[in-house]
Amino acid sequence: MSQQTLKDVQEYYGTILQSNQDLKTSACCTVESMPEHLKFLLKNVNDSVQSKFYGCGSPIPSALDGCSVLDLGCGTGRDAYVLSQLVGENGSVIGVDMTDEQLSVANQNLEWHMEKFGYKKPNTRFIKAYIEDLKHAELEDNSVDLVISNCVINLSPDKESVFSEIVRVLKPGGELYFSDVFSGQRIPIALRQDKVLYGECLAGALYTEDYRRIMAKLGLPDTRVVSKSLITLDDPEVFKKAGMIDFYSMTMRAFKVELEDICENYGHVAYYKGTIDQFPHSFILDDHHQFKTGMPVPVCGNTANMLQQSRFSRHFKIEGDFTTHYGPFDCAPEQISNENSVACC
Repeated sequence: MSQQTLKDVQEYYGTILQSNQDLKTSACCTVESMPEHLKFLLKNVNDSVQSKFYGCGSPIPSALDGCSVLDLGCGTGRDAYVLSQLVGENGSVIGVDMTDEQLSVANQNLEWHMEKFGYKKPNTRFIKAYIEDLKHAELEDNSVDLVISNCVINLSPDKESVFSEIVRVLKPGGELYFSDVFSGQRIPIALRQDKVLYGECLAGALYTEDYRRIMAKLGLPDTRVVSKSLITLDDPEVFKKAGMIDFYSMTMRAFKVELEDICENYGHVAYYKGTIDQFPHSFILDDHHQFKTGMPVPVCGNTANMLQQSRFSRHFKIEGDFTTHYGPFDCAPEQISNENSVACC
């Protein structure tokens, strides 16, 4: 891990950026890009927390009541405080960040938010630690239901360690759900050493195929794209340096369940029960799986396991088993737009 890179990131987000208005690209999301039910919860988050939010998406999935959630690179705690409302007083949220200035804002507002939410005891806490080494945050193996991150993993100089730690702390059936900046090609070394481009979440962007390879190496060969949008480089100097590269704001999900390296057909059929709050009519798993309530949907073995081995199991009925194999399953993405879309900006 490059200590200098980490110091540069701490300086950029701790002292150089005073608010999200100081950013030079469209990587950061606006409130308008959030689903309506999350906008409502965001109104309960203090303005001082929101003004220093530097995310690129809305990495907050559904069906979280009672869950334990880890927010990597939590910053001032905007997403953590939204999650605090979703998991409820019986759930828990842990925010991890390495920047003192950001954590100071998060902790200063902790009591205010707990009172705002009407909680008798806090369900949220913040820890200073590096996301590449969560053992120093005393996070045990198989200890959390969900890991989220909002435009932070790209800032890490050791992304494989980050994903390895995520897989370690997730419970069996747990989920990684994160938004980040990805690139359509590997970033040249010269650009990776540019402090401004790194701080703007561009120089550290992970090439999509390298992300796939890392996750496969860690035992999660089937990760899913929830949403994807092109990032515009509005600053002329930034465009001059990196305009030849396609950068994307993407929301991704991966489940710690039994998976094969491609989608295989075992004849499974999934029925969504319509029981997830806010989504009574349909549920979107990813950019090629939309489940309308009560409608039978053929799914591959991997998708069947994602639905029946995770917290979503009580919301779905899965028919079929793995006794008979019918060959590869066509899981080609399709354009999906629905009420629970969580598209990045």
